[in-house]
Amino acid sequence: MVVMLSCFPSPITCLTRGADLLEGNQVVLCPPGCAHWRMSVFGTGPYASISNVCGAAIHSGAVGASGGPLQVSRVLGRRSFRSSNSNGVQSQSLSLWTSSFSLSKPVDIPLEMSSNTSTIELPIKKLAKKALKKPTVKKTIKGNPECQVELAVVVDSSRNLGQRRYGLQKNFLSKLVSALKVGPSGPRVGLVQTGDTPRTEAYLSNSTKLLMLAIKEMPYLGGDTNTGKAMQHAAEGFFLAEWGVRRGHPRVMLVLLDGWPSDDLEQAAGLARDSGINVFLLSVAKPTPEELPQVQDLDYAKKAVCKDNGFFSLSVPSWFSTTKHVRSLTQRICSPNAVLCSRTCLNSVNIGFLIDGSSSVGEVNFRLVLDFLTAIAQSFDISDVGSRIGAVQFTYEQRIEFGLSDYLSKEEVVAGLSKINYMNGGTATGEAINYVTNNLFQSSVPGRNFLIIVTDGQSYDDISGPAQNAQKHGITVFSVGVAWAPLEDLKAMASQPYDRHTYFSREFSGLKAFPQDVVRAICQDFTSNN
Repeated sequence: MVVMLSCFPSPITCLTRGADLLEGNQVVLCPPGCAHWRMSVFGTGPYASISNVCGAAIHSGAVGASGGPLQVSRVLGRRSFRSSNSNGVQSQSLSLWTSSFSLSKPVDIPLEMSSNTSTIELPIKKLAKKALKKPTVKKTIKGNPECQVELAVVVDSSRNLGQRRYGLQKNFLSKLVSALKVGPSGPRVGLVQTGDTPRTEAYLSNSTKLLMLAIKEMPYLGGDTNTGKAMQHAAEGFFLAEWGVRRGHPRVMLVLLDGWPSDDLEQAAGLARDSGINVFLLSVAKPTPEELPQVQDLDYAKKAVCKDNGFFSLSVPSWFSTTKHVRSLTQRICSPNAVLCSRTCLNSVNIGFLIDGSSSVGEVNFRLVLDFLTAIAQSFDISDVGSRIGAVQFTYEQRIEFGLSDYLSKEEVVAGLSKINYMNGGTATGEAINYVTNNLFQSSVPGRNFLIIVTDGQSYDDISGPAQNAQKHGITVFSVGVAWAPLEDLKAMASQPYDRHTYFSREFSGLKAFPQDVVRAICQDFTSNN
Protein backbone atom coordinates (compact mmCIF):
# COMPACT_ATOMS: atom_id res chain seq x y z
CA MET A 1 0.00 0.00 0.00
CA VAL A 2 1.34 3.43 -0.91
CA VAL A 3 0.81 6.37 1.48
CA MET A 4 1.85 10.02 1.24
CA LEU A 5 3.27 11.45 4.46
CA SER A 6 2.34 15.12 4.03
CA CYS A 7 -0.95 16.85 3.32
CA PHE A 8 -1.58 19.06 0.36
CA PRO A 9 -0.40 22.64 1.10
CA SER A 10 -3.01 25.28 1.91
CA PRO A 11 -2.81 28.11 -0.67
CA ILE A 12 -2.32 31.58 0.84
CA THR A 13 -1.97 35.06 -0.63
CA CYS A 14 1.10 37.26 -0.70
CA LEU A 15 -0.38 39.36 2.13
CA THR A 16 -1.43 36.54 4.47
CA ARG A 17 0.08 37.13 7.92
CA GLY A 18 1.31 34.55 10.38
CA ALA A 19 -1.48 35.63 12.73
CA ASP A 20 -4.05 34.74 10.05
CA LEU A 21 -3.10 31.06 10.09
CA LEU A 22 -5.37 29.11 12.44
CA GLU A 23 -3.17 26.05 12.89
CA GLY A 24 0.06 26.13 14.89
CA ASN A 25 1.94 24.01 12.36
CA GLN A 26 0.94 23.68 8.73
CA VAL A 27 2.24 23.52 5.19
CA VAL A 28 1.20 26.48 3.05
CA LEU A 29 1.67 27.38 -0.59
CA CYS A 30 2.94 30.84 -1.57
CA PRO A 31 1.88 32.06 -5.02
CA PRO A 32 4.41 33.37 -7.55
CA GLY A 33 5.10 37.09 -7.85
CA CYS A 34 5.03 38.01 -4.15
CA ALA A 35 8.37 39.78 -4.53
CA HIS A 36 6.54 42.52 -6.44
CA TRP A 37 4.17 43.22 -3.53
CA ARG A 38 4.85 45.69 -0.75
CA MET A 39 4.99 43.26 2.15
CA SER A 40 5.55 43.82 5.87
CA VAL A 41 8.19 41.60 7.46
CA PHE A 42 9.37 41.95 11.07
CA GLY A 43 12.45 40.11 12.30
CA THR A 44 15.15 37.86 10.89
CA GLY A 45 13.76 34.47 11.88
CA PRO A 46 11.69 33.79 13.79
CA TYR A 47 9.37 36.47 12.44
CA ALA A 48 6.69 38.41 14.36
CA SER A 49 3.24 36.97 13.61
CA ILE A 50 2.11 40.24 12.00
CA SER A 51 4.61 39.59 9.19
CA ASN A 52 3.44 38.51 5.75
CA VAL A 53 4.30 34.82 5.58
CA CYS A 54 5.41 34.78 1.93
CA GLY A 55 7.49 37.94 2.42
CA ALA A 56 9.23 36.29 5.35
CA ALA A 57 9.69 33.12 3.28
CA ILE A 58 11.44 35.05 0.49
CA HIS A 59 13.52 36.91 3.09
CA SER A 60 14.62 33.64 4.69
CA GLY A 61 15.19 31.84 1.41
CA ALA A 62 12.55 29.19 2.13
CA VAL A 63 10.89 30.04 -1.21
CA GLY A 64 11.95 32.03 -4.23
CA ALA A 65 10.20 34.55 -6.46
CA SER A 66 8.22 31.73 -8.09
CA GLY A 67 6.64 30.80 -4.74
CA GLY A 68 6.15 27.26 -3.49
CA PRO A 69 5.30 25.22 -0.40
CA LEU A 70 6.80 25.82 3.04
CA GLN A 71 6.31 24.71 6.62
CA VAL A 72 5.08 27.40 9.04
CA SER A 73 5.45 26.70 12.77
CA ARG A 74 4.02 28.98 15.45
CA VAL A 75 6.47 29.75 18.27
CA LEU A 76 6.50 32.02 21.30
CA GLY A 77 6.89 35.76 20.98
CA ARG A 78 10.08 37.71 21.53
CA ARG A 79 11.02 40.95 23.21
CA SER A 80 12.89 42.14 20.14
CA PHE A 81 12.93 41.36 16.43
CA ARG A 82 16.05 42.36 14.49
CA SER A 83 15.82 43.95 11.04
CA SER A 84 17.92 42.79 8.10
CA ASN A 85 18.06 42.82 4.31
CA SER A 86 18.04 39.44 2.63
CA ASN A 87 17.06 38.12 -0.80
CA GLY A 88 15.78 41.55 -1.82
CA VAL A 89 13.43 41.91 1.16
CA GLN A 90 14.06 44.46 3.92
CA SER A 91 12.65 43.30 7.23
CA GLN A 92 11.85 45.73 10.04
CA SER A 93 12.74 45.70 13.70
CA LEU A 94 10.10 45.39 16.41
CA SER A 95 10.52 45.85 20.14
CA LEU A 96 8.00 43.27 21.29
CA TRP A 97 5.43 40.86 19.91
CA THR A 98 3.60 38.13 21.75
CA SER A 99 3.80 35.46 19.03
CA SER A 100 6.02 34.60 16.11
CA PHE A 101 6.61 31.90 13.53
CA SER A 102 9.52 30.03 12.03
CA LEU A 103 9.83 28.78 8.46
CA SER A 104 11.33 25.73 6.82
CA LYS A 105 10.95 23.71 3.67
CA PRO A 106 8.44 20.85 4.11
CA VAL A 107 10.05 17.46 4.69
CA ASP A 108 7.70 15.67 2.28
CA ILE A 109 6.34 17.69 -0.62
CA PRO A 110 3.11 16.32 -2.15
CA LEU A 111 3.46 14.73 -5.56
CA GLU A 112 1.25 17.35 -7.14
CA MET A 113 3.76 20.01 -6.09
CA SER A 114 7.04 18.22 -6.86
CA SER A 115 8.76 16.27 -9.59
CA ASN A 116 9.79 13.75 -6.91
CA THR A 117 7.69 10.65 -7.62
CA SER A 118 9.18 8.45 -4.92
CA THR A 119 6.79 6.77 -2.51
CA ILE A 120 7.10 5.15 0.90
CA GLU A 121 5.56 1.82 1.77
CA LEU A 122 4.27 1.29 5.30
CA PRO A 123 3.40 -2.06 6.85
CA ILE A 124 -0.28 -2.94 6.63
CA LYS A 125 -0.44 -3.83 10.32
CA LYS A 126 0.60 -0.34 11.38
CA LEU A 127 -1.96 1.21 9.09
CA ALA A 128 -4.73 -0.98 10.48
CA LYS A 129 -3.76 -0.16 14.04
CA LYS A 130 -3.69 3.52 13.26
CA ALA A 131 -7.15 3.34 11.66
CA LEU A 132 -8.62 2.12 14.95
CA LYS A 133 -7.83 5.39 16.68
CA LYS A 134 -10.77 7.73 17.08
CA PRO A 135 -10.29 10.99 15.22
CA THR A 136 -9.83 14.00 17.44
CA VAL A 137 -11.79 17.12 16.62
CA LYS A 138 -10.30 20.44 17.61
CA LYS A 139 -12.74 23.04 18.78
CA THR A 140 -12.03 26.36 17.13
CA ILE A 141 -13.23 29.56 18.74
CA LYS A 142 -14.38 31.64 15.81
CA GLY A 143 -15.43 34.68 17.81
CA ASN A 144 -18.65 36.63 18.24
CA PRO A 145 -19.96 37.63 14.78
CA GLU A 146 -22.32 40.14 16.41
CA CYS A 147 -19.36 42.21 17.66
CA GLN A 148 -17.36 43.39 14.65
CA VAL A 149 -15.09 45.95 16.32
CA GLU A 150 -11.39 46.74 16.13
CA LEU A 151 -10.54 47.48 19.78
CA ALA A 152 -7.42 49.12 21.19
CA VAL A 153 -7.20 48.96 24.98
CA VAL A 154 -5.10 51.66 26.65
CA VAL A 155 -3.83 50.06 29.85
CA ASP A 156 -2.83 52.16 32.86
CA SER A 157 0.72 51.23 33.86
CA SER A 158 1.52 54.32 35.90
CA ARG A 159 3.05 54.50 39.38
CA ASN A 160 -0.42 55.35 40.74
CA LEU A 161 -1.41 51.69 40.61
CA GLY A 162 1.44 49.76 42.12
CA GLN A 163 2.06 46.10 41.38
CA ARG A 164 -1.00 44.77 43.23
CA ARG A 165 -3.63 46.88 41.46
CA TYR A 166 -1.78 46.38 38.18
CA GLY A 167 -2.34 42.65 38.65
CA LEU A 168 -6.05 43.26 39.28
CA GLN A 169 -6.21 45.28 36.08
CA LYS A 170 -4.63 42.41 34.11
CA ASN A 171 -7.19 40.02 35.60
CA PHE A 172 -9.97 42.36 34.46
CA LEU A 173 -8.46 42.50 30.96
CA SER A 174 -8.36 38.70 30.71
CA LYS A 175 -12.03 38.47 31.64
CA LEU A 176 -12.90 41.23 29.16
CA VAL A 177 -11.11 39.48 26.27
CA SER A 178 -12.92 36.26 27.15
CA ALA A 179 -16.31 37.99 27.36
CA LEU A 180 -15.81 39.77 24.03
CA LYS A 181 -15.25 36.38 22.36
CA VAL A 182 -12.30 37.51 20.30
CA GLY A 183 -11.86 35.52 17.10
CA PRO A 184 -11.50 35.59 13.29
CA SER A 185 -15.23 36.22 12.77
CA GLY A 186 -15.62 38.51 15.78
CA PRO A 187 -13.83 41.38 17.50
CA ARG A 188 -10.07 41.90 17.47
CA VAL A 189 -8.15 43.44 20.35
CA GLY A 190 -4.75 45.09 20.84
CA LEU A 191 -2.96 46.60 23.83
CA VAL A 192 -1.15 49.88 24.53
CA GLN A 193 0.37 50.76 27.91
CA THR A 194 0.40 54.19 29.55
CA GLY A 195 3.47 55.44 31.36
CA ASP A 196 6.10 58.11 30.82
CA THR A 197 6.15 56.91 27.19
CA PRO A 198 3.34 54.89 25.55
CA ARG A 199 4.22 51.37 24.57
CA THR A 200 2.41 48.99 22.20
CA GLU A 201 2.20 45.50 23.70
CA ALA A 202 0.08 43.78 21.05
CA TYR A 203 -1.43 44.95 17.77
CA LEU A 204 -4.93 43.90 16.75
CA SER A 205 -5.25 40.15 17.20
CA ASN A 206 -8.09 37.69 16.65
CA SER A 207 -6.51 35.03 18.88
CA THR A 208 -7.80 34.79 22.45
CA LYS A 209 -4.86 32.56 23.35
CA LEU A 210 -2.25 35.03 22.10
CA LEU A 211 -3.98 37.96 23.79
CA MET A 212 -4.09 36.11 27.10
CA LEU A 213 -0.37 35.45 26.73
CA ALA A 214 0.29 39.12 25.95
CA ILE A 215 -1.68 40.23 29.02
CA LYS A 216 0.18 37.76 31.19
CA GLU A 217 3.60 38.91 29.97
CA MET A 218 2.88 42.67 30.10
CA PRO A 219 5.46 44.29 32.38
CA TYR A 220 4.54 46.98 34.87
CA LEU A 221 6.11 50.24 33.63
CA GLY A 222 5.50 52.82 36.36
CA GLY A 223 5.98 56.51 35.55
CA ASP A 224 3.45 59.28 35.05
CA THR A 225 -0.13 58.71 33.92
CA ASN A 226 0.37 60.14 30.43
CA THR A 227 -2.96 58.87 29.17
CA GLY A 228 -3.24 61.59 26.51
CA LYS A 229 0.07 60.51 24.96
CA ALA A 230 -1.05 56.88 24.94
CA MET A 231 -4.39 57.79 23.32
CA GLN A 232 -2.63 59.79 20.62
CA HIS A 233 -0.14 56.94 20.10
CA ALA A 234 -3.02 54.52 19.58
CA ALA A 235 -5.05 56.88 17.36
CA GLU A 236 -2.09 57.63 15.06
CA GLY A 237 -0.40 54.26 14.74
CA PHE A 238 -2.76 51.49 15.76
CA PHE A 239 -5.52 51.34 13.13
CA LEU A 240 -3.27 51.20 10.08
CA ALA A 241 -3.54 49.04 6.97
CA GLU A 242 -0.10 47.52 7.56
CA TRP A 243 -1.35 46.08 10.84
CA GLY A 244 -4.21 44.41 8.98
CA VAL A 245 -7.04 46.65 10.22
CA ARG A 246 -10.34 45.57 8.67
CA ARG A 247 -11.95 48.16 6.44
CA GLY A 248 -15.40 49.38 7.37
CA HIS A 249 -15.36 47.89 10.88
CA PRO A 250 -16.00 50.16 13.90
CA ARG A 251 -12.83 51.34 15.59
CA VAL A 252 -12.94 51.53 19.36
CA MET A 253 -10.49 52.68 22.01
CA LEU A 254 -11.07 51.64 25.62
CA VAL A 255 -9.06 53.77 28.04
CA LEU A 256 -8.41 52.39 31.53
CA LEU A 257 -7.48 55.06 34.06
CA ASP A 258 -6.63 54.86 37.74
CA GLY A 259 -7.20 58.18 39.51
CA TRP A 260 -6.59 60.99 37.02
CA PRO A 261 -4.29 61.69 34.05
CA SER A 262 -1.00 63.59 34.31
CA ASP A 263 -1.48 65.18 30.88
CA ASP A 264 -4.26 66.68 28.76
CA LEU A 265 -6.71 64.34 27.01
CA GLU A 266 -8.67 66.82 24.90
CA GLN A 267 -6.33 67.00 21.91
CA ALA A 268 -5.85 63.23 21.73
CA ALA A 269 -9.60 62.66 22.08
CA GLY A 270 -10.25 65.13 19.25
CA LEU A 271 -7.77 63.30 17.04
CA ALA A 272 -9.50 60.02 17.82
CA ARG A 273 -12.93 61.43 16.94
CA ASP A 274 -11.62 62.93 13.69
CA SER A 275 -10.13 59.52 12.86
CA GLY A 276 -13.47 57.79 13.40
CA ILE A 277 -12.52 56.12 16.68
CA ASN A 278 -15.00 55.57 19.52
CA VAL A 279 -13.37 56.36 22.86
CA PHE A 280 -14.70 54.64 25.99
CA LEU A 281 -13.30 55.57 29.42
CA LEU A 282 -13.27 53.26 32.42
CA SER A 283 -12.08 55.35 35.35
CA VAL A 284 -11.28 53.66 38.65
CA ALA A 285 -10.98 55.27 42.09
CA LYS A 286 -12.04 58.88 41.63
CA PRO A 287 -9.87 61.58 43.21
CA THR A 288 -10.72 62.25 46.83
CA PRO A 289 -11.67 65.80 47.88
CA GLU A 290 -8.10 66.22 49.19
CA GLU A 291 -6.66 65.11 45.82
CA LEU A 292 -8.87 67.30 43.63
CA PRO A 293 -6.47 70.28 43.65
CA GLN A 294 -3.87 68.04 41.96
CA VAL A 295 -6.16 67.30 39.00
CA GLN A 296 -5.23 69.56 36.08
CA ASP A 297 -8.63 69.34 34.36
CA LEU A 298 -11.70 68.27 36.32
CA ASP A 299 -13.59 67.69 33.05
CA TYR A 300 -11.02 65.24 31.65
CA ALA A 301 -13.59 62.43 31.49
CA LYS A 302 -16.08 64.49 29.47
CA LYS A 303 -13.36 65.56 27.03
CA ALA A 304 -11.90 62.08 26.61
CA VAL A 305 -14.94 60.08 25.57
CA CYS A 306 -16.47 59.86 22.13
CA LYS A 307 -19.68 61.53 23.34
CA ASP A 308 -20.47 62.90 26.77
CA ASN A 309 -23.83 61.17 27.06
CA GLY A 310 -23.13 58.65 29.82
CA PHE A 311 -22.83 55.76 27.37
CA PHE A 312 -19.10 55.99 26.72
CA SER A 313 -17.90 56.50 30.29
CA LEU A 314 -18.02 54.20 33.29
CA SER A 315 -16.79 55.01 36.79
CA VAL A 316 -15.86 52.19 39.19
CA PRO A 317 -14.86 52.71 42.85
CA SER A 318 -11.99 50.16 42.90
CA TRP A 319 -10.19 47.56 40.79
CA PHE A 320 -11.70 44.84 42.98
CA SER A 321 -15.14 45.63 41.53
CA THR A 322 -14.18 46.04 37.85
CA THR A 323 -14.96 42.42 36.96
CA LYS A 324 -18.59 43.03 37.91
CA HIS A 325 -18.83 45.46 34.99
CA VAL A 326 -17.28 43.22 32.31
CA ARG A 327 -20.65 42.22 30.87
CA SER A 328 -22.02 45.76 30.83
CA LEU A 329 -18.86 47.12 29.21
CA THR A 330 -18.84 44.34 26.62
CA GLN A 331 -22.44 45.14 25.66
CA ARG A 332 -21.56 48.81 25.23
CA ILE A 333 -18.48 48.16 23.10
CA CYS A 334 -20.43 45.76 20.88
CA SER A 335 -23.57 47.90 20.72
CA PRO A 336 -24.69 49.41 17.40
CA ASN A 337 -24.90 52.74 19.26
CA ALA A 338 -21.13 52.68 19.59
CA VAL A 339 -20.81 52.69 15.80
CA LEU A 340 -22.45 56.09 15.52
CA CYS A 341 -19.50 57.91 17.00
CA SER A 342 -16.95 56.21 14.79
CA ARG A 343 -18.80 56.95 11.58
CA THR A 344 -16.83 59.19 9.24
CA CYS A 345 -17.56 60.64 5.83
CA LEU A 346 -15.33 58.00 4.24
CA ASN A 347 -16.98 54.91 5.71
CA SER A 348 -20.61 55.92 6.22
CA VAL A 349 -22.08 57.33 3.02
CA ASN A 350 -24.06 56.08 0.02
CA ILE A 351 -23.04 57.72 -3.25
CA GLY A 352 -24.97 57.52 -6.49
CA PHE A 353 -23.28 58.38 -9.79
CA LEU A 354 -25.74 59.70 -12.41
CA ILE A 355 -23.84 59.58 -15.71
CA ASP A 356 -24.85 61.39 -18.90
CA GLY A 357 -24.60 58.92 -21.79
CA SER A 358 -26.00 61.26 -24.46
CA SER A 359 -24.61 61.40 -28.01
CA SER A 360 -22.91 64.78 -27.40
CA VAL A 361 -20.52 63.19 -24.90
CA GLY A 362 -18.80 60.71 -27.20
CA GLU A 363 -16.98 57.50 -26.38
CA VAL A 364 -13.59 59.09 -25.55
CA ASN A 365 -15.05 61.75 -23.26
CA PHE A 366 -17.31 59.16 -21.63
CA ARG A 367 -14.18 57.30 -20.52
CA LEU A 368 -12.83 60.53 -19.00
CA VAL A 369 -16.07 60.84 -17.00
CA LEU A 370 -15.61 57.28 -15.71
CA ASP A 371 -12.00 58.11 -14.74
CA PHE A 372 -13.29 61.10 -12.77
CA LEU A 373 -15.86 58.99 -10.92
CA THR A 374 -13.30 56.25 -10.28
CA ALA A 375 -11.00 58.78 -8.60
CA ILE A 376 -13.88 59.76 -6.29
CA ALA A 377 -14.71 56.12 -5.48
CA GLN A 378 -11.11 55.34 -4.56
CA SER A 379 -11.25 57.83 -1.67
CA PHE A 380 -13.97 55.90 0.18
CA ASP A 381 -13.87 52.87 2.43
CA ILE A 382 -16.34 50.61 0.62
CA SER A 383 -17.64 47.44 2.30
CA ASP A 384 -20.82 45.78 3.51
CA VAL A 385 -20.61 47.82 6.73
CA GLY A 386 -18.95 50.89 5.21
CA SER A 387 -19.67 53.24 2.31
CA ARG A 388 -21.48 52.04 -0.80
CA ILE A 389 -21.58 53.27 -4.38
CA GLY A 390 -24.10 52.76 -7.17
CA ALA A 391 -24.19 54.01 -10.74
CA VAL A 392 -26.97 54.89 -13.23
CA GLN A 393 -26.43 55.95 -16.85
CA PHE A 394 -29.09 57.98 -18.65
CA THR A 395 -30.12 59.33 -22.03
CA TYR A 396 -33.87 59.49 -22.66
CA GLU A 397 -33.86 56.19 -20.80
CA GLN A 398 -32.19 55.11 -17.58
CA ARG A 399 -30.07 52.07 -16.82
CA ILE A 400 -28.78 50.94 -13.44
CA GLU A 401 -25.19 49.87 -14.04
CA PHE A 402 -24.86 48.57 -10.48
CA GLY A 403 -26.78 49.15 -7.26
CA LEU A 404 -25.61 50.17 -3.80
CA SER A 405 -25.49 46.55 -2.63
CA ASP A 406 -24.00 44.99 -5.77
CA TYR A 407 -20.31 45.75 -5.15
CA LEU A 408 -19.03 45.67 -1.57
CA SER A 409 -15.36 46.51 -2.05
CA LYS A 410 -13.43 49.35 -3.62
CA GLU A 411 -11.87 46.98 -6.14
CA GLU A 412 -15.28 45.73 -7.28
CA VAL A 413 -16.64 49.28 -7.71
CA VAL A 414 -13.59 50.36 -9.73
CA ALA A 415 -13.91 47.28 -11.93
CA GLY A 416 -17.65 47.88 -12.29
CA LEU A 417 -17.11 51.45 -13.48
CA SER A 418 -14.55 50.34 -16.05
CA LYS A 419 -17.07 47.89 -17.57
CA ILE A 420 -19.84 50.46 -18.19
CA ASN A 421 -20.75 50.67 -21.88
CA TYR A 422 -21.61 54.03 -23.43
CA MET A 423 -25.36 54.21 -24.28
CA ASN A 424 -25.49 57.11 -26.81
CA GLY A 425 -28.83 58.97 -26.98
CA GLY A 426 -30.70 62.09 -25.83
CA THR A 427 -30.63 64.01 -22.54
CA ALA A 428 -33.51 63.71 -20.04
CA THR A 429 -31.80 64.61 -16.77
CA GLY A 430 -35.00 65.32 -14.83
CA GLU A 431 -36.43 61.86 -15.44
CA ALA A 432 -33.05 60.38 -14.54
CA ILE A 433 -33.03 62.19 -11.17
CA ASN A 434 -36.51 60.86 -10.44
CA TYR A 435 -35.39 57.38 -11.43
CA VAL A 436 -32.39 57.50 -9.05
CA THR A 437 -34.53 58.83 -6.20
CA ASN A 438 -37.14 56.11 -6.60
CA ASN A 439 -34.85 53.20 -7.41
CA LEU A 440 -31.17 53.56 -6.49
CA PHE A 441 -31.72 55.12 -3.05
CA GLN A 442 -34.97 53.33 -2.20
CA SER A 443 -33.31 50.59 -0.16
CA SER A 444 -32.67 49.69 3.45
CA VAL A 445 -28.98 50.57 3.23
CA PRO A 446 -28.17 52.92 6.16
CA GLY A 447 -26.06 56.06 5.78
CA ARG A 448 -26.19 59.57 4.33
CA ASN A 449 -27.12 59.71 0.63
CA PHE A 450 -25.21 61.74 -1.96
CA LEU A 451 -25.89 62.04 -5.70
CA ILE A 452 -23.23 63.20 -8.17
CA ILE A 453 -24.66 64.18 -11.56
CA VAL A 454 -22.25 64.53 -14.50
CA THR A 455 -23.70 66.06 -17.68
CA ASP A 456 -22.40 67.95 -20.71
CA GLY A 457 -25.52 69.74 -21.91
CA GLN A 458 -28.99 71.08 -21.36
CA SER A 459 -31.77 68.72 -20.42
CA TYR A 460 -34.88 68.34 -22.57
CA ASP A 461 -37.11 68.12 -19.49
CA ASP A 462 -37.60 69.89 -16.16
CA ILE A 463 -34.76 69.37 -13.69
CA SER A 464 -35.67 71.72 -10.84
CA GLY A 465 -38.69 69.75 -9.56
CA PRO A 466 -36.97 66.34 -9.56
CA ALA A 467 -33.85 67.81 -7.91
CA GLN A 468 -35.91 69.42 -5.13
CA ASN A 469 -37.79 66.17 -4.64
CA ALA A 470 -34.50 64.28 -4.30
CA GLN A 471 -33.29 66.75 -1.67
CA LYS A 472 -36.58 66.39 0.25
CA HIS A 473 -35.82 62.68 0.39
CA GLY A 474 -32.50 63.42 2.13
CA ILE A 475 -30.26 63.21 -0.92
CA THR A 476 -27.49 65.81 -1.18
CA VAL A 477 -27.01 66.64 -4.86
CA PHE A 478 -23.73 67.60 -6.56
CA SER A 479 -23.88 68.77 -10.18
CA VAL A 480 -20.80 68.54 -12.39
CA GLY A 481 -21.11 70.21 -15.77
CA VAL A 482 -18.87 70.01 -18.81
CA ALA A 483 -18.77 71.86 -22.14
CA TRP A 484 -22.31 73.07 -22.95
CA ALA A 485 -23.95 72.43 -19.58
CA PRO A 486 -25.70 75.71 -18.53
CA LEU A 487 -24.59 77.04 -15.14
CA GLU A 488 -28.22 77.88 -14.31
CA ASP A 489 -29.19 74.22 -14.76
CA LEU A 490 -26.29 73.05 -12.61
CA LYS A 491 -27.37 75.35 -9.79
CA ALA A 492 -31.01 74.31 -10.17
CA MET A 493 -30.01 70.70 -9.57
CA ALA A 494 -27.43 71.20 -6.82
CA SER A 495 -27.96 71.44 -3.08
CA GLN A 496 -27.11 74.67 -1.30
CA PRO A 497 -24.68 76.32 -0.92
CA TYR A 498 -24.21 76.19 -4.70
CA ASP A 499 -20.49 77.02 -4.65
CA ARG A 500 -19.80 73.81 -2.71
CA HIS A 501 -22.06 71.56 -4.78
CA THR A 502 -21.60 72.90 -8.33
CA TYR A 503 -18.58 72.24 -10.58
CA PHE A 504 -17.92 73.16 -14.20
CA SER A 505 -15.17 72.53 -16.74
CA ARG A 506 -14.95 73.63 -20.36
CA GLU A 507 -13.11 70.45 -21.29
CA PHE A 508 -13.68 66.85 -20.19
CA SER A 509 -9.97 66.61 -19.40
CA GLY A 510 -10.54 69.27 -16.72
CA LEU A 511 -12.61 66.83 -14.64
CA LYS A 512 -9.40 65.36 -13.20
CA ALA A 513 -9.00 68.50 -11.08
CA PHE A 514 -12.28 67.95 -9.18
CA PRO A 515 -12.26 64.54 -7.36
CA GLN A 516 -10.63 65.64 -4.12
CA ASP A 517 -12.72 68.83 -4.02
CA VAL A 518 -15.89 66.73 -4.30
CA VAL A 519 -14.69 64.31 -1.60
CA ARG A 520 -13.88 67.21 0.76
CA ALA A 521 -17.30 68.73 0.10
CA ILE A 522 -19.00 65.40 0.91
CA CYS A 523 -17.03 65.22 4.16
CA GLN A 524 -17.93 68.81 5.01
CA ASP A 525 -21.64 68.04 4.46
CA PHE A 526 -21.37 64.85 6.50
CA THR A 527 -19.64 66.58 9.42
CA SER A 528 -22.00 69.55 9.51
CA ASN A 529 -25.02 67.21 9.63
CA ASN A 530 -23.59 64.97 12.36
